[in-house]
Amino acid sequence: MADRLAIKSILVIQTKFIGDVILTSALVRNLRLAYPNAAIAMLCASGLRDFVVSQNIADVAIGFDRRGAGRSLSQRVKEYSGLVADLRRRKFDLTIDVTDSKTSRILHRSIGAPLRVGYNPPEKPMKFWEVQPANIFAETFGHGGAHYLYRYLSPLEALGIELREVTPRLEPTPVGRSASTQILAQSNLAVKAFVAVHAGARFEGRCWQPERFAAVIDEVYATKGLRSLLIGGPDESATAQAILNAAASPLVSVVGKASLETLTALLSDAFIFLGNESGPMHLAASVGTPVVGLYGLTPPDIWGPFGVLHRTVEPPLPCQCVAPGLCKPDNPGGVYCVHRLPVAKVAQATRDLIDAARQLANKTAN
Repeated sequence: MADRLAIKSILVIQTKFIGDVILTSALVRNLRLAYPNAAIAMLCASGLRDFVVSQNIADVAIGFDRRGAGRSLSQRVKEYSGLVADLRRRKFDLTIDVTDSKTSRILHRSIGAPLRVGYNPPEKPMKFWEVQPANIFAETFGHGGAHYLYRYLSPLEALGIELREVTPRLEPTPVGRSASTQILAQSNLAVKAFVAVHAGARFEGRCWQPERFAAVIDEVYATKGLRSLLIGGPDESATAQAILNAAASPLVSVVGKASLETLTALLSDAFIFLGNESGPMHLAASVGTPVVGLYGLTPPDIWGPFGVLHRTVEPPLPCQCVAPGLCKPDNPGGVYCVHRLPVAKVAQATRDLIDAARQLANKTAN
């Protein structure tokens, strides 16, 4: 293996969603320790570039959108060619492809770094005409763990690097903290005295019903005295409004109004997080906030909150289908199993987590 001090530039290819980027941050932290002289770049979704840099996940973020919505084939080819030319000019010593897709493998080969880490075998079998461009091979899941985090840590073993830091840990920026302080003051919420609630998800089938979220929010307020703060992106405004309409307890929403930098600080200030299996759930866990995660077909042991006090709630399986004709069997993003979760079960998990978090806080204070 090459002299680690000689490695000056590393590219991590991670063009998936925010939760994947957060889990990949643990890989980058270990790379920083192993290659102290290297600048680390990440190829990521264009909308995550500011987040990746502001949270110090990588030194440089290069945007790339895998899907070509709204752009012609010629535009996509031009963008792709320009991206490859840019990446080749940067002359990376080491590239690591954790996206593990057909597109990322083509990019990986085109960049032409001397050291190229990829998965063998890949998560999905390659077609007979596809070629794995890596010359250093990582196991599909390394370090013996079932959680998807260990997949993103697997390249370390392939590079002969000792795993020193496992848990993804992010810190709010000063800008994010200032924005969070202002939002909480305007909303009359105190630090560590509210529940951050995320009722959205990238896939519709992962979204628990808004009226059920409202019922749990009301019960938590009535039994534990904690108000809730709704978080989410602009495309989740209708869901947030449905919860606001259904809830009887005082409720605040910053859905569509807070940047990822601000959201990181808000989640750090929350007492617990309640939400669907999605990127904000992993973000809450990364800042050390206890999590109640709601699951359908996605297994919590693979995609659950990592490194924090948590409760995960999932329906009994096999599923008595609640959406025949809509569900796509064996596709976690295309089923509606989470709709089978009853309010009582989620409310109980939330109350239990609040009690456990309070006990832990009391022990820490003493």
